Amino acid sequence: MAQAGWMLLLFLALAVPAQAAEEIILRHAQTGKSQEALTNLVQRFNDTQKGKARVILQDLHGIGEQARHELPQLAFLDVDDSSEFFGTRPRFKPLFQVMPLAGEKFAAKRLFPLLADAVDDPVGRIQALPLGMSLPVLLWNKEAYRKAGLDPEVPAKTWWEVQRHAGKLYDAGIKCPVTSSRFAWVHLENLSMQHGEPISTREKNGVTKVALNRLIDVKHVALLSSWYKSAYFRYYGPGDESDQKFTSGECAMYTGPSKLYADAVHAGLTVGAAELPYYDDVRGATPTQLLPDGAGLWILAGFKKSEYQLAARFVSFLMQPQTQLEWVRATGYLPMTTVAIEMLKRAGVAPTLLEAATRRLAERPRITTRVKYGSNLNQMRDILNEEIATVWADTKPAKEALDSAMQRLNSGTPSLIAKPGR
Repeated sequence: MAQAGWMLLLFLALAVPAQAAEEIILRHAQTGKSQEALTNLVQRFNDTQKGKARVILQDLHGIGEQARHELPQLAFLDVDDSSEFFGTRPRFKPLFQVMPLAGEKFAAKRLFPLLADAVDDPVGRIQALPLGMSLPVLLWNKEAYRKAGLDPEVPAKTWWEVQRHAGKLYDAGIKCPVTSSRFAWVHLENLSMQHGEPISTREKNGVTKVALNRLIDVKHVALLSSWYKSAYFRYYGPGDESDQKFTSGECAMYTGPSKLYADAVHAGLTVGAAELPYYDDVRGATPTQLLPDGAGLWILAGFKKSEYQLAARFVSFLMQPQTQLEWVRATGYLPMTTVAIEMLKRAGVAPTLLEAATRRLAERPRITTRVKYGSNLNQMRDILNEEIATVWADTKPAKEALDSAMQRLNSGTPSLIAKPGR
C-alpha cells in the first residue's frame, strides 16, 4: 500500500507541468557596441536566474508595426522617442515604486546628482535608471579640419569660433560644416543653462511657465538661421537624424550627445571632443553648466507584480560595480555612481579624466527649474521643434518662432513641471 501511495505521488508530480519561467521584454534601439554590451549583460543576468526567469531583448528595428503597439515591460529609450518606440505615449511606473515590490534596495543617493536630476520627479524621486545618459558636446572630424587648413587639435570654444571654422570648412568644399542632434535639448535647454537663464519660472500664483524665448535664445537661433541660409549649418531633424551624417564623415562638426564619440571612433574617424560652445560676450556665462539627457531604463505601467519583481532584480544587477564598469567602458555612456568611477580608476582609466567627470556629475545644476521627464517634457520639445522648423523654412524669424512656441506651451497650462507617475 505504501508503495502504491508513493507511485501515485510520483505520477501526480510528473503529471503537473513544470512552472513556466517568468519573462519580461526589454525593448531597445541600441546599435553597434552598445547593442553588443546590452546583449551580454542581459545574458549574464539571465544566467543568474537559473532558468526561473529571464529578460528577453527586443530590438525596435526588428519588429513590425503591430508588435510595436504591444507594450513591453521595460524600455531602454529616450522618452523623446516614445512615439517611435510604441506608436503612442504610454504610462511609466516610476522606479522608486517598483524596487520595493521585490524587496530590492535602491539607494538613490548613490546616483550622481546631475544624473539623478535628469530622471527624478519634482520632489526628487527617481523615475527611471539613467543608464544611457550623455552630456552635450562638440565633436569635430580632424581630417576635415586638416583639409580646411584648421588646426585639428584646437576646437572652437565659442559659437563665434564655430562660425569661423564653418566658413573655412565650407570654403574647402565640405558641404556640411556643422550639424546637430537633439536640437531643443542642445540649443535651447543647455544654452539657457550655460548662460544663467532658467528654463522655466514659477510665478506668484504658483503657475510654472517655460521661458525659452529670452534674448540669448533669440540671438542663438537667429545666428543658426544665418548659418542655415549660407549652408554652414545643416539640419536633418529634431532627433538623432544627424548622427549618421557625422559618423559617415559627411559633416565636419557636430553638437549632440557625448555618446556619439565612441560610435565615430568605431566608424574609423579621427575625432576630437570638446565642451559645448558658448557666448563669451554674455556676462556670467558658465559653459560647463550642462544638463545630461538621453536614454533611461523605463518600466511601463499595467503589468503583474511578479513582472515588476523581475524588473527590480534586473535593475539591481545593472547597479552592481562590475556591471557598471563593463557598461561604461563598452558604450561611452556616463557612469551613474562613484562606484563606477572607482572601478574605472582600477581598470586604468586616466585619473585626471575621472576626477573631472566626478566634479561635473557631482554638482546639481544651480538653476533647478528644469522641465522633468514625462508628457510635459515631450510636449515642450515637440512644440519647440515644430516652431524651429518654421525658421529653417524661412516662414518665421527666430523671435516670432520662439514667442509662438512659448505662447502655445504656456497658454492655459497649469504647470509644465511633470507630476510624479502613478
